[in-house]
Amino acid sequence: MRSSPTLVMLAFLTLSACSGGADTVPGDTDDMSPYGGIAEDATIRIAGNEPFWGGTIADGTLTWTTPEDMDGAAVPVDRFAGRGGVSFSGMIEGRSIDIAITPGECSDTMSDRRYPFHASVALGRETLSGCAWREGIDELGEP
Repeated sequence: MRSSPTLVMLAFLTLSACSGGADTVPGDTDDMSPYGGIAEDATIRIAGNEPFWGGTIADGTLTWTTPEDMDGAAVPVDRFAGRGGVSFSGMIEGRSIDIAITPGECSDTMSDRRYPFHASVALGRETLSGCAWREGIDELGEP
């Protein structure tokens, strides 16, 4: 049986809350509230390399960019806040796209800039890894 990328992302967000990260309070296992580190009205930027890709998520819309489409394709996405982060799901060019944003220092490996969130993207059958930040809120660490 194959699991869908959406289910995999949801499981990741739920299970990452159990990992005892910096946002976890010891003994706080009864807290079932969704992750609150990214406000619903925040504009989120995501980026990755090899292959280069990026996007902006704002007001229920993802604008997905690649070197072949620098203007980007705008598609509606649904937001889900799990215990360990947030995810966004939609369809782009006939393929599903599922994005999981989780807290934790991230480096893009090219500039060595530090970001406050990890971004995991399932685009159809392809899996991409990158970094994320809240536009206008997060200070990005310089290389």
